Amino acid sequence: MTQIVPQNSAQAHIEVQGLTMAYGSFVIQRDLTFGIQRGEIFVIMGGSGCGKSTLMRHLIGLIEPTTGSILYNGQDFWHNTPEERDQLLRRMGVLYQSGALWSSMTLAENVGMLLETNTSMKPKQVREAVSYKLSLVGLEGFEDFYPSEISGGMRKRAGLARAMALDPEILFFDEPSAGLDPISSRRLDDLILELRDSLGATVVIVTHELASIFAIADNSVFLDAETKTMRATGNPKQLLAESKDEKIQEFLRRGEL
Repeated sequence: MTQIVPQNSAQAHIEVQGLTMAYGSFVIQRDLTFGIQRGEIFVIMGGSGCGKSTLMRHLIGLIEPTTGSILYNGQDFWHNTPEERDQLLRRMGVLYQSGALWSSMTLAENVGMLLETNTSMKPKQVREAVSYKLSLVGLEGFEDFYPSEISGGMRKRAGLARAMALDPEILFFDEPSAGLDPISSRRLDDLILELRDSLGATVVIVTHELASIFAIADNSVFLDAETKTMRATGNPKQLLAESKDEKIQEFLRRGEL
């Protein structure tokens, strides 16, 4: 396996140790071990059907590992009490592939719902916080628009504003560029970089888009559907330059064909 170790040697913000993902007897991935450092943009990459989104669902606590552990700041997520797990989940924000906005609610209502149900903020404070989150993603003035009234790229940004509603320390994105044209995709990449730098959040992204991978990733793990395990971990640009693994080279050089 190719492994390019990041320069930051501090305790990982997220650690995956010996993780096996399976549905019954059907194994999706086995023996996954890697770390995600605080404040980095980490990409989960690989071909179709390798288990990228399944891994993300494990990381956000939707699926319990068959074997192995997932640690946050050294704490094993599944060895915590339900109350402790809930506290960890409140420090995460998730942007799903579809954006997952409620179509019957305005953008302000979509973002504000999390603040109303999870904080003691008063209505005026919620409105101010919602306007601020929407402004961060370039949607100032769109508070009263419904999802059907804005473009696909704007819906992605609104979903990102909602993912940031509770000021999470970790942001998870599942194929954020899916369905976007190249210009909108690049703008979203730039926005992710800006938000990481300004908020200091750790960002975990599932994607197969090469342009995004090379533009924003600090670190990555490469999952392989055939061997059902990870083939590499490290900065994608370094993997492209240094890995001798034919599958990794084939994946990272698709744009040259």
